[in-house]
Amino acid sequence: MPNVPPVPVSRASILHADLDAFYASVEQRDSPRLRGRPVAVGGGVVLAASYEAKRCGVATAMGARQARALCPGLIVVPPRFEAYVAASRAVFDLFRRTTPVVQGVSIDEAFLDVGGLHRIDAAPVEIARRLRAQVREQVGLPITVGVARTPFLAKVASRVAKPDGLLLVEPQDEDAFLHPLAVERLWGVGDVTAAKLHSYGLRTAGDVAALPRSVLVGALGPAAGGHLFAVVHGATPERVVVGRGRGSVGAQRALGHGPHTPDEVRAALLGLVDRAGRRMRKAHLAARAVVLRLRFDDYGRATRSRTLTHPTASGEVLAATAVDLLGAVGPLIRERGLTLVGVALTHLSDDTYVQGTLDLAPDRTGLHVALDAVAARFGSDSVTRAALLRTGVGWAAPVVDG
Repeated sequence: MPNVPPVPVSRASILHADLDAFYASVEQRDSPRLRGRPVAVGGGVVLAASYEAKRCGVATAMGARQARALCPGLIVVPPRFEAYVAASRAVFDLFRRTTPVVQGVSIDEAFLDVGGLHRIDAAPVEIARRLRAQVREQVGLPITVGVARTPFLAKVASRVAKPDGLLLVEPQDEDAFLHPLAVERLWGVGDVTAAKLHSYGLRTAGDVAALPRSVLVGALGPAAGGHLFAVVHGATPERVVVGRGRGSVGAQRALGHGPHTPDEVRAALLGLVDRAGRRMRKAHLAARAVVLRLRFDDYGRATRSRTLTHPTASGEVLAATAVDLLGAVGPLIRERGLTLVGVALTHLSDDTYVQGTLDLAPDRTGLHVALDAVAARFGSDSVTRAALLRTGVGWAAPVVDG
């Protein structure tokens, strides 16, 4: 028997609330002609698909041509990020009216701790049922909620309950719920880890739970092996984390299947840096690291990062760093193709006190602040880089950290 860590017994009082097919659901809510029909949001690449489209095999990051071949009646609509942000804010307002303990995970999902409300309100599962009704009635969107003892289990429960469902996993039922699930259903197990587990004949969470921790660490490494061991034995943290400062500001752009010239990719990346930098400066933050995110034609992903000597809000410094990172992966892009590029500005800190540097080049942060003001007043596309005049800024989705 594996050396299983003791798990404290507590109530199932963590909610994972996850909006269903978020972008596509907003489009169906706002346009009656789309309701009940297969819908994809995007252009050259599918950014989101309704469940009617998913049943035909349409998936996120799929090329539009392939999606239409799988689903001849597919309706493709351009994204409206302003509408998605407004819907997200309305839903998160309902989350915070439910409980002050809310941890946002992304634009369309969050963890809620309702453990302290059972004496003054209702049981957690009843709170979840009421929340789903409020989101449907007041925002007009379907949402799935998982209820469990830990955030991890609540997240897995909501995955199993989709779409538009509610699932309660009581502490005494955790093993019975978790162990029959395929390893791919576990939060944090990606394609690479799943393939490695399959190579050892491990298909379910129960298969993994039968192994000692030392075996998993030897197969996957200390971090991944230790995490997976905790996952399958319900020993993940129980707390919802709130009050943590924003960890990153980012944006990404789907390019579609290429080929794309280096100048086109570079221009797209610079546009993303401009957008992320604008959001960062609006929040009075400075970044000390830049992360480049890529998705290839084979749906593989890669990231590259660089830490700066000092935090900065300078658009020029951030753009030059991002371009350097892009140049370093040029051979990889030429070999594997590119369908998405993204950037994240991380290691954020308050911009009130930023260490100065002895640099003979002028600091042009003020110029970028002025351009931010123009964009805020006249729209984000009122001033853009000359390199983007021919291709446009494209659809740049904001990336929420967490």
